[in-house]
Amino acid sequence: MKSITLSLLIMALAIALSSSISSAMEEPNSNIQGTSHLVLSRKQNRISLTCDKYPKICHVKGSAGSDCCNNRCVNFTIDMLNCGRCGKKCSFPKICCEGKCVNPRSDEKHCGKCGNKCDNRGSCVYGMCSYA
Repeated sequence: MKSITLSLLIMALAIALSSSISSAMEEPNSNIQGTSHLVLSRKQNRISLTCDKYPKICHVKGSAGSDCCNNRCVNFTIDMLNCGRCGKKCSFPKICCEGKCVNPRSDEKHCGKCGNKCDNRGSCVYGMCSYA
């Protein structure tokens, strides 16, 4: 008899909880109703900061780069889709170094990666200085 009573009590508690959760999701409490409206009105009045209107936003710490291209902050010195200028793409196998598309497998100033210079006697072969 005790187990039946306990089972009925647990079922009643579960029903009560589920109905209170569903009613809370449908109707916000009167205590927080004003705050949700306040948050909603703030979102509607938010100013959109894009670099085409505010170019200084690209100079903020954590930005992808200091240059603005198609409403996005980019770095013209290393961006393979905007190398040296907006929209200039580097073809395979080239990479963007110092705003120029270079082949790291054979470029002696950027051998294997940007800024890796081979010495005067060596040459860049397969991205390595003095391979042979």
